Amino acid sequence: MNTTITELLHEKEILISRLNKMVYGSVEIRNSNEKKYIYVHYRLDGKRQTKYVGEYSEELHSLILENNNLAKQYKKRVRVINKELGALEFESFELTDDVKLNLDFARRNMVDSIYKQSILEGIVTTYSDTETIVNGGIVKGMTTKDISKVVNLKRAWEFIMSEGVITYPTNYAILCQINAIVEDGFSYSAGKIRSIPVSIGGSTYMPPIPLEIKVKDEINRIINSSDDVIETTIKILLYVMKTQIFLDGNKRTAVIFANHYLISRGKGLIVIPVELVSEYKKMLIDYYEDKNDDIKNFLKEKCYNPLGN
Repeated sequence: MNTTITELLHEKEILISRLNKMVYGSVEIRNSNEKKYIYVHYRLDGKRQTKYVGEYSEELHSLILENNNLAKQYKKRVRVINKELGALEFESFELTDDVKLNLDFARRNMVDSIYKQSILEGIVTTYSDTETIVNGGIVKGMTTKDISKVVNLKRAWEFIMSEGVITYPTNYAILCQINAIVEDGFSYSAGKIRSIPVSIGGSTYMPPIPLEIKVKDEINRIINSSDDVIETTIKILLYVMKTQIFLDGNKRTAVIFANHYLISRGKGLIVIPVELVSEYKKMLIDYYEDKNDDIKNFLKEKCYNPLGN
């Protein structure tokens, strides 16, 4: 049931995102100085709105009419999704002021967070190129694979920051959905717990094949422990990385999953700074091999950004 709910929430978020980017509505053509201009009328939060679209052309006019048909389909599907969520007894809780502020904080820092995650993953990009990709622009000099990874990171961050998802419990279902987005187009098993052995470069540590019931229990145990929010966030992040729950994308998934928990508590963000990636990777290997757990203090002191920083 949980997986169904997260899939519905993800689909709903995609549809709403598409609607927000589309130009649609009742078309009005106005004449001025022997030229024609297109305006559209639509409703937003129950209020009638008017928007200037551009100088008239048959192509633009046809595009708006096509968008009108698509918008009807999207809105109809959103209504169906809401009914299905209701049937599954899903409740979307009102956001607290702290969570609203944290969401704003996360959105303002999304490019920075994605850039830092990209560097951690070994993606060859710059902050400027990352910002261009996040804003839907075109970049040169990057591989299609790296661009797709950045796009997937954007989609995963947008997913956890949608209102329905941020009020949903930080659990195994959310974790799997994040990995499904992060690894979309790269792995046949995206979003599914791995069933084959994996090795970790530079380490002798061989993570056992995870069992779904144990993973669910451990996540719930960490979330429901008496630790404070920051300690819990760090434990979630390290657990997902060390367990290597998925075939690939575990580091990206772990960071975003931990931030789902952190943002939902209104406590800030946690991302590994670019200049500390090498130090972080070394500490992570030591943690994998049970040499020390220095990485916990490192994450708290150098990677955690409290709300408002």
